[in-house]
Amino acid sequence: MLIREAGADDWPGIWAIIRPVVEAGETFTWDRDVSQERARAMWTAGHAYVAVDESGAVLATAELHRNQGGPGSHVANAGFMVSPSAQGRGVGRALCAHVLQEARRLGYRAMQFNAVVETNVRAVRLWQSLGFEILTTVPEAFHHPNKGFVGLHVMYLKL
Repeated sequence: MLIREAGADDWPGIWAIIRPVVEAGETFTWDRDVSQERARAMWTAGHAYVAVDESGAVLATAELHRNQGGPGSHVANAGFMVSPSAQGRGVGRALCAHVLQEARRLGYRAMQFNAVVETNVRAVRLWQSLGFEILTTVPEAFHHPNKGFVGLHVMYLKL
């Protein structure tokens, strides 16, 4: 597996991961009917990364950007999505480790996740195992399609 900055040619593989995740409505706060153009603009607005296999197929993707502007621009934010076929194989962990390293290289002092769905227990466990802590949970801030209104964790890691 290779982790690298995403290029324009990677977009079809990235979209193939993003589209079903967003349409499912279980882990991301994006509109479930987001257009490909809007998704691409949001995902590639900062730095975008891919984890690819030996054939170049995209296994996972991440995006990294500042969490706030101005005096808050030293804190990073990121999003991650892993193909169902690559889940449980350490791809997400490796990609997150890479993005954390990139955030440090870019001069960020911390990373904050604003909206980790509390029912996304695999992601919560992964982030905690990498040192993130849950600062708070906003009750019923996410409308899960199967579980109803659930909380969103705000998670933080000092870099």
